[in-house]
Amino acid sequence: MTPDILERSPTAGSSDLLSRSSPSGHDRLRGAILIGLSVAAGAVAWSGNMLTLPVAMLFPLLWAKSPSRVIAAAVSAAYFLAASRGLPQGVAKFYAADLWPGLLLWATASVGFTLVHAVLWTGHSEKRRGVRYLLAMVLTGVPPFGIAGWAHPLNAAGVLFPGWGWCGLGATAILLVVMTGRRWQIAVAVLFGLYAWSATDWTQPTVPDSWKGVDLALGQNLGRNGALRYHRDLIATVLAEGEEARFVVLPERTIGFWTPTVARVWQHGLLRSDITVIAGAAVVDAAGYDNVMVSISASEARILYRERMPVPLSMWRPWQFWMGQGGGARAHFFANPVVEVAGMRIAPLICYEQLILWPILQSMLQAPDIIVATGNGWWTSGTSIIAIQQASAVAWSRLFGVPIVMAFNQNSFHSDIREMTK
Repeated sequence: MTPDILERSPTAGSSDLLSRSSPSGHDRLRGAILIGLSVAAGAVAWSGNMLTLPVAMLFPLLWAKSPSRVIAAAVSAAYFLAASRGLPQGVAKFYAADLWPGLLLWATASVGFTLVHAVLWTGHSEKRRGVRYLLAMVLTGVPPFGIAGWAHPLNAAGVLFPGWGWCGLGATAILLVVMTGRRWQIAVAVLFGLYAWSATDWTQPTVPDSWKGVDLALGQNLGRNGALRYHRDLIATVLAEGEEARFVVLPERTIGFWTPTVARVWQHGLLRSDITVIAGAAVVDAAGYDNVMVSISASEARILYRERMPVPLSMWRPWQFWMGQGGGARAHFFANPVVEVAGMRIAPLICYEQLILWPILQSMLQAPDIIVATGNGWWTSGTSIIAIQQASAVAWSRLFGVPIVMAFNQNSFHSDIREMTK
């Protein structure tokens, strides 16, 4: 049973607004407990282990039990900040700076999630609270708030309802809404029951033998060396790793700048092979650049996919376009959710897109044959960021029963999630 301190309702009547604006000592204690539980939920759910994702589904319960809007905001911020705790360290390493820029970005990123849940919180009727939380789920899943919509509880659907597809997503949404009402105990019991069943009945869609994801450990040097030897060494790696594969996937930004000369070098290197390489690259022009996947074979080299949502601030800086400065990565939002290579329909996800909701759901609407997830996480060493990306992507693969092939670059290999997909 839950302690009484989490069960009492906010004071009703004409003093309701005042009581919520100025919490009593009882409410402050209750709020502190809820905030602490929210930190734990965010930290455990987003640890990089896919099987802990269902813990995130306790967040709406903690949000709903908040005795005031201020505490609801604090609960939301605590959950989000705990879930994204690796960001300050990663940003500091990316920019070779001290921790303060990372802390600032960490706090800024939490504003949208916190604001949505704070504004939509209500201490009134159960029905109204459920509808408002449903709206919060939608708003934090799509732009503009969904641009920083990490740690979304709906990611747990793949753990609880493997192979159920859209029905599983709907069932998870219903369970989350029930968490905000008086029957939350039933929702928690169902959650634990589904989790126990799922954990003992683990299955993952099998990746076709014709596909091979190649991880690299080139650190920050990946894609920054335009020398001919760099490309020849990569081609040799592809030919060695992909002896029995038809499609070989390389990490984000592996190719570096995509030019006609680079395309010819790769095509020449693949002349005696039937392999098609899918690799990350950057296409640069005077206005900025696109983060892309390219498809290369002996007979063809082309841009396959333009990233829908680059990393905000570090890559995607829209204010530069508005001010006519350019220089940042372009966001193609709802473009090319599925692309085709040799008759295979691919759902591409580059790095940051694996952390947010709408890119994968938009792709799944097009019934792809396989998910291709790539990343370049050299700057994330010492954090769980890559593991979280991979856990999220694998969960979606499991929900929709679509195989996934992944390729990541880092400073050292972390293979826990990749082993789970084999």
